[in-house]
Amino acid sequence: MSSSLFKSTTLSAIAGVAMLGCTHSPTSSTSAENQATVHAVSAQGVGKEIGTIKFKDSPTGLVINTHLSELPPGPHGFHIHEKGSCDPAEKDGKIGAAIAAGGHFNPNQAPHHGTPITGHLGDLPLLNVNAQGNAKVTLVAPRLKLADVQGLAIMVHAGGDNYADQPKPLGGGGDRIACGLIR
Repeated sequence: MSSSLFKSTTLSAIAGVAMLGCTHSPTSSTSAENQATVHAVSAQGVGKEIGTIKFKDSPTGLVINTHLSELPPGPHGFHIHEKGSCDPAEKDGKIGAAIAAGGHFNPNQAPHHGTPITGHLGDLPLLNVNAQGNAKVTLVAPRLKLADVQGLAIMVHAGGDNYADQPKPLGGGGDRIACGLIR
């Protein structure tokens, strides 16, 4: 029961932060803004450009504006990864899409994947893609600043993210399907 209450409370907090990100715009017009050009990725390499993501600091955290297309509809795991590469690489004897980006950005050594408030610093809110394959949304990463993520990769996974390591590791997002380098 307390586990369900904790999960419910945590998800409510995430929803509140996400909603704040949707309604709040940064107050400083002089804040730096960076961008990532996002490409489809596969085990064969970096593919077609599918859009951009803009990043800007705000009083509530790092504001992330997505302008993506040609993605499968539905919720997708969305993370900052620890290395600035979208290239395929070998993992467990198999070449995989964007594996050169490494794991989730986790400089504080959080022991588990989790919510944008409790997990790795690279754990972001879900990326919801509409029925037409577009994701034009604004999200907030409350614990990040632009300086933290410059030079790293941002990743879209094939599946959703349950913000836990069970029943599948890293939220169950699965394969990496889109990637961009944060400039």
